[in-house]
Amino acid sequence: MSGPATIRIALVDDHALFVRGLELLLPTTSNGRIQVAGTTSDAATAAALVRGCLPDLALVDLHMPAPGGVRAIMAIRRTSPGLRILAMSGIDDTDTAVAALRAGAEGYLPKSSEPEDLLPPLLAALEGWSVLPMDLLAAVVAPARTGRPVAAILDDQERALLRLIAQGSGTLQIADTLHISERSVKRLTAALLRKLRVSSRAEAAALAGSAGLL
Repeated sequence: MSGPATIRIALVDDHALFVRGLELLLPTTSNGRIQVAGTTSDAATAAALVRGCLPDLALVDLHMPAPGGVRAIMAIRRTSPGLRILAMSGIDDTDTAVAALRAGAEGYLPKSSEPEDLLPPLLAALEGWSVLPMDLLAAVVAPARTGRPVAAILDDQERALLRLIAQGSGTLQIADTLHISERSVKRLTAALLRKLRVSSRAEAAALAGSAGLL
């Protein structure tokens, strides 16, 4: 009987010692389950790295030399739309973290995390969940709290769609569940994000959790 599948990680980070540490420690602390498939210290080559090593998930440092981590996330999202992306930073910078979520990251991890503590959030991200520290979650949902409650502005279909997004369901799974076409899912999702005044599924998921819709 085979064990759990290996998780291939791409690292986009210009801190050589941090990268080397993860290369050594992630396989050890995960009993070989996590392997670093490729690394780059240049944000401009992040998308090319991902295309070349075909990882399951990319970890991107936000505070890198130009073009920077947020633009690296945008480039990866354009060229590898199905890849899960987590932003990381050693600096407490909520604005940049929120920008990373809006650029397409599914979550955020502080670099202060111990290697052995990284496996649960990495697995959660791969399963479709958004991974956010509580202070960042509060920053994401705060703008919506000034308006009407989320549940009050959504109809039944929109609430069902939001729950599925928050659960990490993909477009095809949502289409099957709601008995609509994949094209309709994409159209309805875009309309839902506009209605919630957010720019990513991660932010929508955070709102769903804050509103008690899960």
